[in-house]
Amino acid sequence: MVETGLLIQTIVNGLLLGGIYVTVGVGFSLAFGVLEVVDFAVGEYVMLGAILGGLAAPLLGSEGVFVIPFVLVGFFVLGFFVQPLIHHVTTGDRPQPLLMGLVFTFGLATFFRGTVLTVLGPNNRDVPSSLLQGSLTVPSVGIFPYVRAATAVFGVVALAAFMYYLYNTKGGMAIRAIAEDRTNARLMGIKINRYQSIAYGSYAALTAAAGVFIGMVFTANPGMGLQYTAFAFFMVVLAGMGYLPGVILSGIVLGLTQSLTAVYASSQVVLLVLFALIYVVLLVSPAGILGKGEWAS
Repeated sequence: MVETGLLIQTIVNGLLLGGIYVTVGVGFSLAFGVLEVVDFAVGEYVMLGAILGGLAAPLLGSEGVFVIPFVLVGFFVLGFFVQPLIHHVTTGDRPQPLLMGLVFTFGLATFFRGTVLTVLGPNNRDVPSSLLQGSLTVPSVGIFPYVRAATAVFGVVALAAFMYYLYNTKGGMAIRAIAEDRTNARLMGIKINRYQSIAYGSYAALTAAAGVFIGMVFTANPGMGLQYTAFAFFMVVLAGMGYLPGVILSGIVLGLTQSLTAVYASSQVVLLVLFALIYVVLLVSPAGILGKGEWAS
């Protein structure tokens, strides 16, 4: 028989986990929608953010939250200069641009992971945070650890900020025009390379900042990236390829599925359950659970 208290707490944990994953999925979905690149390096940006959080937090009074502004700026610059390289291998006379982008970002992910392993070794690192220690207990509902709640709020706020930028600013309009039809956008005088660099830089910054939060919740290590790459693929397929608002729902589904499976089955079968769910979604609704994304093919 299922204990009600345990079930409610498991659902609360799943919702908070979903907020964490939204942060990763929103940038990944933006990169796919604007650059038309399936970025295999998404999980490694999470890993780099978490590792840098573990290294820099002790220098900033053992407070991981203070690392986030530096990570946002640093990874925006990194992404801004990486995007032209992706553009170079996915345009021109090269065949299979989607495959070329996938191969390039796979190499980028391998480079990031190999560099961290070579320089720092395979050791686990924690991202300390005295500001987010403790938890809030809501009677008859459950326990809300501050760090998980803050991470979930960060994910939702980041998505809201992206949506505002995309639909209420001139730059956002240009990015949406590029995502809709790159040729027409160029004819309208939009500087495609510039806005693609801004989009990729924003994606890298947001994903690495999410990595700092994830490092506060879990433990950071050089091998953690592949798991978050799989989660990002799961969310984007579930939300509908390129459909940004659907990332909230897919993140919640991912968090709940992971939490409920780990508690009532086994944490060893979480990925099996997630990919079985993706398989069903692709069979029933290739445009995502809301039916508003591009068809996954």
